[in-house]
Amino acid sequence: MTSSSTSFKGTALITGASAGIGAVYADRLAKRGYDLILVARNAERLKSLASRLTAQTGRSVKTIAADLNDKAGLSEIESVLREDGSITLLVNNAGVGSVASLLDSNIDEMEAMIYLNITALTRLTYAVAPAFAARASGTIINISSAVGIAVEALNGVYSASKSYVLSFGHALQRDLADKGVRIQTVLPAATATDFWDVAGYAKQKEAASTMTAEDLVDAALAGLDQGEKVTIPTLQDGEDWTRWEAERRALAPKFANAKPAPRYGISDNKA
Repeated sequence: MTSSSTSFKGTALITGASAGIGAVYADRLAKRGYDLILVARNAERLKSLASRLTAQTGRSVKTIAADLNDKAGLSEIESVLREDGSITLLVNNAGVGSVASLLDSNIDEMEAMIYLNITALTRLTYAVAPAFAARASGTIINISSAVGIAVEALNGVYSASKSYVLSFGHALQRDLADKGVRIQTVLPAATATDFWDVAGYAKQKEAASTMTAEDLVDAALAGLDQGEKVTIPTLQDGEDWTRWEAERRALAPKFANAKPAPRYGISDNKA
């Protein structure tokens, strides 16, 4: 076993950690000096990953097999986040997607998607944020998606759920930044993971525009180091986002009018 030469940075809890983006976060954060708590449904894959990372880095790696779509499983992870004072970083990575249109998708599956992508992420954030704020330190990384902006690209419920994560991140930054808590929202575009097998479009993994999970996470962590609040690893010109975000914020004050716009032809002198 080799011991990590980096200083101890606390414990990172990562959801959806058994494969794909979550597993790469586990690898990179262990090498950065974090102990880990890995959460996913597949206990065997979690144990295998934990054994490998402990052998490679010397870090403590705990695993919790939990289904975040199950209230009991979600409650268990909420309790860990509230009670384990060593946790300094939460990566809300667990999620599921779809490429099906409204007419071709099952409403029960869509409801389950909303619960995992929105409700679970929100509850886990609420569980850990008070402790981070009380200590004036801690980081929350929420994995959104580029379709949170490019909303027409995939299934509408999936895109909307990821738009929520982006909006939620902005509000968290507003509420927690002055309390010493860092919030980063990461927007991957197409990434070569099992996500596409579950979503029903496996061939996307082989497309020339699809990024590896390793490159995605490395770029996301570099963005975190640089202080980015929103990180879009595939966006080549960061100023594109800066301009878009500035225009969005500039639009908001223009909503504050008691009268409808003239284009609607509503007279002030109503009979």
